[in-house]
Amino acid sequence: MSYHLVWFKRDLRCVDHAALTAAAQLGAVRCIYVVEPMLWLQPDVALQHFEFIRESLQEIDTDLRLQGGGLEIHYGELSEVLSRLWQEAPFASIHSHQETGNQFTYARDQQVAAWCKERQLSWTQYPQFGVVRGLKNRDAWQLAWEKHMALPILPLPKLRFWSGHTTREWAMPAPAHLQHNPTLRQRGGRSLAISTLQSFLHGRSMGYRGGISSPLSAPDACSRLSVYLTWGCISMREVVQSTRMQLKSIPPQASRHRAGLTGFMSRLYWHCHFIQKLESEPEIEWRNMHRGYDNLREHEFSQAHFEALKNARTGWPMVDACVTMLRETGWLNFRMRAMLVSTAAYPLWLHWRPVGEWLATQFLDYEPGIHWSQLQMQSGTTGINLTRVYNPIKQAQDHDRHGRFVRKWLPTMRQVPDTWLFEPWRMTQDVANNAGLLLGTDIIEPIVDLGQATRTAKERLHGRRNLPSVRAAKKSIIEKHASRAPMPQQRRSNAKSTKLTKSTAQLGFDF
Repeated sequence: MSYHLVWFKRDLRCVDHAALTAAAQLGAVRCIYVVEPMLWLQPDVALQHFEFIRESLQEIDTDLRLQGGGLEIHYGELSEVLSRLWQEAPFASIHSHQETGNQFTYARDQQVAAWCKERQLSWTQYPQFGVVRGLKNRDAWQLAWEKHMALPILPLPKLRFWSGHTTREWAMPAPAHLQHNPTLRQRGGRSLAISTLQSFLHGRSMGYRGGISSPLSAPDACSRLSVYLTWGCISMREVVQSTRMQLKSIPPQASRHRAGLTGFMSRLYWHCHFIQKLESEPEIEWRNMHRGYDNLREHEFSQAHFEALKNARTGWPMVDACVTMLRETGWLNFRMRAMLVSTAAYPLWLHWRPVGEWLATQFLDYEPGIHWSQLQMQSGTTGINLTRVYNPIKQAQDHDRHGRFVRKWLPTMRQVPDTWLFEPWRMTQDVANNAGLLLGTDIIEPIVDLGQATRTAKERLHGRRNLPSVRAAKKSIIEKHASRAPMPQQRRSNAKSTKLTKSTAQLGFDF
């Protein structure tokens, strides 16, 4: 009996799953997920990613079992697994979603394409987001995004499974070398994705505007959907259409609720905008988007500064508290993410690539297209964005003026008097003694002078930026990666607008 292979990757759902639906329309299906040893050896993966995937796959398997089938878990590199399945029972075609992943998955997909070509086998890949494969320029990109989001949501199809399928329980042990699985992280699965979406649309979104910047309010005010979109537990189209439907149902006087959802809609657009950058230029994962910034930081990397950042020992309470929260939860709001990268890039003068690899393992919602684009944008190596420097002392004053956040995540800060909250290293020894603290141990001095180090970093960056050769190369990057002005119909409709305002463009992506 001929069948069609459905390969699940970062699309961990059965509803609005174009690959599953298309395969089901052709005949019997066989659904697989492959644990690839080399993928889990990459520097941007962590145990929390694996466990979230496993939790999501268990829910898929349950859905498929209700129709008499199930999800098969296979181990090995893709070409090897496909060869084993082919020898066992040749299949008529392969169906999967497109993936804008890291360098490894890009090369792996090329190998799968070669494997299929050798056997004259059809492999169909379906768009996962509003990302256009083979895009020449950005001129019509917004129209393509709207067209993708307007397509009907595909229900769970009626499935007929390959006759050789046997329903059996499966285990999915994690590779022994994987580390970092925060106890407070979000859990995987479509049911949690749906409940998270509903709680945001009908309630939490009222705090979105004004609530997403502070690490105190952001865990509730943000949608918290980023991880479910990253791993495909829910489709972008479902989120966009549900948000627009909710906007239509809100009365005009509910301005706060409407403003929250409208702001959220703009960031759904920017989500795909940034992924498109990596899709169009995979090299920005490992090299500067603007080559004029090569060798700016690479040869002056301070491992001591990097270790201090990773271990929450920079001396700046807001930075160290954010690193701690990220380590314990796998999540941090965008402004604080930007502050961490800014701190790494400017006063600590660290190149973005090692910092990005570390942060990728910390973010449960690590999305390569957004991640590497943002790392470069915040580090000033895109050549087309304004310099973004976040002062960690000012960020604490603006977003945690009473110290509740830093005191939650840094126990020693609970003893620091309010007077010294933002710069505790300036306490006298007597004040520290009265608080039961040891200067240099409980309270450490920042590893660099913030003001001087930041000024020096900006001077060096702007010195490079002002070189005629660097300025001349900017035009081609704008043509390839910069967003275009909103279309007229977008400006007229609040419900459908992506709201491409200057402030949104400066803020970038946030959930």
